[in-house]
Amino acid sequence: MELLWTIAELFFALILIVASLFLSAMFFEAYRRRNNNKHIDSPAFFEDPTSLKQVPCPHLVDPAEKYISLIIPAFNEEHRLPAALDETIEYVEACYLDKRAAMDKSFTYEVLIVDDGSADGTKRVAFDYVRKNSVDNVRVILLGRNHGKGEAIRKGMLHARGEILLMLDADGATKVNDLEKLENKIRAVASAEDTKDGKSGFRIADIPVAAFGSRAHLEEKALATRKWYRNFLMKGFHIVVLMAAGPGIRDTQCGFKMFTRAAARKLFTNIRLKRWCFDVELVFLCKQFGIPMLEISVNWSEIPGSKVNLLSIPNMLWELALMSVGYRTRLWKISY
Repeated sequence: MELLWTIAELFFALILIVASLFLSAMFFEAYRRRNNNKHIDSPAFFEDPTSLKQVPCPHLVDPAEKYISLIIPAFNEEHRLPAALDETIEYVEACYLDKRAAMDKSFTYEVLIVDDGSADGTKRVAFDYVRKNSVDNVRVILLGRNHGKGEAIRKGMLHARGEILLMLDADGATKVNDLEKLENKIRAVASAEDTKDGKSGFRIADIPVAAFGSRAHLEEKALATRKWYRNFLMKGFHIVVLMAAGPGIRDTQCGFKMFTRAAARKLFTNIRLKRWCFDVELVFLCKQFGIPMLEISVNWSEIPGSKVNLLSIPNMLWELALMSVGYRTRLWKISY
């Protein structure tokens, strides 16, 4: 009996040690990130692959120079990126901006590809599209090493020139023509907000609004076709997200989101999470700033080659816990 008690005491002591180490590591990491999202020290630059000259890199605090920026994070996307870029550029040129530019010459676009330290031919593919479309319309940011999707998106947003900024995945899972749904909803809310202030002739860039593409309407079908353990993990993740960021957005993880320049400036100068859960931090920050959040159903299809797997779950939980500790202890201060 004494042996059992000894084993139980040792087991309990081991649990306490592991928990203490985990909490210590979490507080240390939260403290390390306290100084407001300085994840990458090296300055961003754009390189013209034709002339090999460096192009001055704008910043989100500068006035907008384009109507819309489309930010695509890419990590080892040599094979999936071309189809997504072809669809995106063809759409914005043929079906969207050309049609509207005939009426208003201010409708211009740029595509920013953020290479998140790819080890394959992603950089080569991206620069091929710069050569085809000019460095004014297609630009590439090289992060050097892999930092995570959240950091790639943040870097693209910080150096975009658009009045509205759309993030979309390199796999093309969401159809790019759904951007009009998000834009129309943002315009409606921005117009209403402007009317409240008694102004007229508003610029969409100046009114903070965020639109989240959503696959929530597909959930019932997905539950019926997915493995039981994936449904279990999904439900568990939703509960954890609810605890970390609160209610408001059913599908935080869809990679299709649009922000006005004013909203992006507030959000992406404060965001700290670098990988999969940065979307949850965006929801949390929107609430802190009082930025209107719209959740809009989009067309989405499963594309082979997803980077998310079971091994991503521990990292997601770590980031959510880190976010909760950072903001609740006020180690992470928000710049208003």
